[in-house]
Amino acid sequence: MTKKSHMVFGSLAVTMTLSLTASAQTAKGFSLDRYQPSEVGSDWFVTDSLDLRGSGRLALGVVGDWAHRPLVIYDQNNDYVRAPISHQVVLHAGAALIAADRIRFALSMPVLIVNRGVPGTVDGVTYQTKEGVAAGDLRGAVDVRVIGEYGDVFTTALGAQVHVPTGKRSAYASDGKVRLDPHWLTAGDIGIFTYATSIGFDGRFQTQNFAGNAFGPEITFAAAAGLRVANKKLVIGPELSGSTVATNSGKGGFLKKRTTPLELVLGTHLRVGDMQLGGGFSPGLTRAVGTPDWRVLGSLVWFPEPPPPPPPPVTDRDGDGIGDAVDACPDTPGEPNGNPELNGCPPPKDSDEDGIVDADDACPAEPGVHSDDPAKNGCPLPKDRDNDGIIDTDDACPDTPGVKSDDPAKNGCPLPKDTDGDGIIDDNDACPNDPGPANDDPKKNGCPKAIVTKTEVKILERIEFDTAKATIRPESVDVLEDVANVLEKHPELEKIEVQGHTDNRGAAAFNRALSNRRAKAVKEWLVKRGIDASRLTTKGYGPDEPIDTNATDEGRQNNRRVQFIILKRDESAAPKDALAPASDD
Repeated sequence: MTKKSHMVFGSLAVTMTLSLTASAQTAKGFSLDRYQPSEVGSDWFVTDSLDLRGSGRLALGVVGDWAHRPLVIYDQNNDYVRAPISHQVVLHAGAALIAADRIRFALSMPVLIVNRGVPGTVDGVTYQTKEGVAAGDLRGAVDVRVIGEYGDVFTTALGAQVHVPTGKRSAYASDGKVRLDPHWLTAGDIGIFTYATSIGFDGRFQTQNFAGNAFGPEITFAAAAGLRVANKKLVIGPELSGSTVATNSGKGGFLKKRTTPLELVLGTHLRVGDMQLGGGFSPGLTRAVGTPDWRVLGSLVWFPEPPPPPPPPVTDRDGDGIGDAVDACPDTPGEPNGNPELNGCPPPKDSDEDGIVDADDACPAEPGVHSDDPAKNGCPLPKDRDNDGIIDTDDACPDTPGVKSDDPAKNGCPLPKDTDGDGIIDDNDACPNDPGPANDDPKKNGCPKAIVTKTEVKILERIEFDTAKATIRPESVDVLEDVANVLEKHPELEKIEVQGHTDNRGAAAFNRALSNRRAKAVKEWLVKRGIDASRLTTKGYGPDEPIDTNATDEGRQNNRRVQFIILKRDESAAPKDALAPASDD
């Protein structure tokens, strides 16, 4: 009679037929132990802290590894049937030699002390182990530090391990073939935080599937993170390690639960003198090949700190009898001084020979006088470069003669300028180069009633006419006079359209005719004033182009206007002293 069962290595379940017949074959076995210790001297159980300091530095140690139920048979209900290996205790004896402060050679020899279980037969194959002491596969390794040093934020190394088949397959201590494991290691410290990672490839040439499960080359990985405390002598933190088969033959495959063993080590390492002690507990996270229910780890390592670097030789570059290490002026001969900052330095200098040593002289290159103010001690009396009677330190314009002022920002500066001579100083004049009257509006203060913009000769005051007529009122003569002055000053304005505009009150046709007559009246005034008539054209728009609402008196007043729009401009004709056109704002 047969019974449907599951054959499980660690946590890998495969449906099998459990045969209890006497004709069952015995499985040859393979390297079951998933725990691969880091090289002796590491601050972690699985990952490597990359302490590759020194030259000829030796490390010796042993790691104890007790795994519970790494090889188990379950039935179809996932209930425990028996464990071909229920207890496996391995001692990993290791040694490492560091050379050239960056290269490490290492050996690790596993020895099975306890290998106990109850045989089980699945599909005619019996899984049992040879109990008692047995050797495992000897592991050799070489690692080369590439970047960083032990304790840096980032250190990395490249290396490889080779497993020599010195163990017995019947004890599940060897694949019976060579294994080659290249890997990349990183580690570092950030304050009290410490970490380490590894990624590699376990080249297992033993590719025979076991109980139908995919077996062979694997990708390995591990990561650790924790705290380095107690003066950096105690490291506490978890380590996650695992692998996944790199082939999809058989059941399971890459990153599948059955072929991806994972373990989490909760461990600590303590350095006491030259010794390093460690302890940890590791639950299995998956039921994959070789993953136990739990694992207990303990380590004892002798790994002396590297000797401190020899003290540098005593040098005395300046030959004054005071070694460079304590000489504050190692390149200048001097004399002993009880003050470490002056020891070996020459006596204080007085470069300007004013009786005040350079160290206290605020002006060591200029003879001066003593002052209780450190910023003036040894400096000459205050200067007055522009000879305006105000010393340079108080003179806001020390190179330009000026007048005294209670305002520190103006003291010693000349009086404000009035470039256009309109009686408004440039600082307050909105048009400092064009004379104009005062105005309460800062944007118009000192400006003429007409200015040039990019698109028009803009008048700042309205041109007034008699009601419903084209008669220009006398008060608008000043505005027209300024328009004429602008046109005379800017010959580059070759064509101007004099536009007349009205509000919307009254008949539109009447308003257009009125606005046209008013535009012509303005042109006639300018021509009589001396402006070439060919530069001017007129047009009345009536109410057609309002710039404001016609619903209010103020809006209608804004719409009743005369504008001087620039139709043609020749900048090459502009005089050199003419101002650039203003913006339309």
